[in-house]
Amino acid sequence: MALKTKFKSAALGVMIVCSATAFAHGDEAHSNKTGLVKKEQKAWGIAGDAKAVRRTIHIKMLDSMRFSPDRIDVRQGETIKFVVGNAGQAMHEFVIGTKKELDEHAAMMLKFPNMEHDEPYMAHVKPAGKSEVIWTFNKAGNFDFACLIAGHYQAGMVGKITVLARK
Repeated sequence: MALKTKFKSAALGVMIVCSATAFAHGDEAHSNKTGLVKKEQKAWGIAGDAKAVRRTIHIKMLDSMRFSPDRIDVRQGETIKFVVGNAGQAMHEFVIGTKKELDEHAAMMLKFPNMEHDEPYMAHVKPAGKSEVIWTFNKAGNFDFACLIAGHYQAGMVGKITVLARK
């Protein structure tokens, strides 16, 4: 009888942990819990400062697994405020990166769909919600953005960012 009770207690513990993490990536917006923005240089730029924003780009995320617009041109050195709106009924996210980084992250999301993460180059948005990403594109090149929720990336929910070199 004691073994059966221990098994039930262990099963209950697993259920509690699983239910607590089920919403970690599903219902909460990515939010910076410390209030500090992580300024880490990436191949596609670095987190921007709100006071440096000179242009706002509105991005709409759709349940057709598309972004509108899906192509964006910016100038090297430009700090952009992306206002990302979810026009669908499903959770969506906006993540900037290189194709290689996004491919790797998407594969990880398939394995761990409830994975928590909080980076300044991503926004996780509830249906009918909005979020913002402020990013400085300090490197010229071709970059991507995508929704990395399991299955969305694979369905083609991607876009392109062209960062034009300074003249």
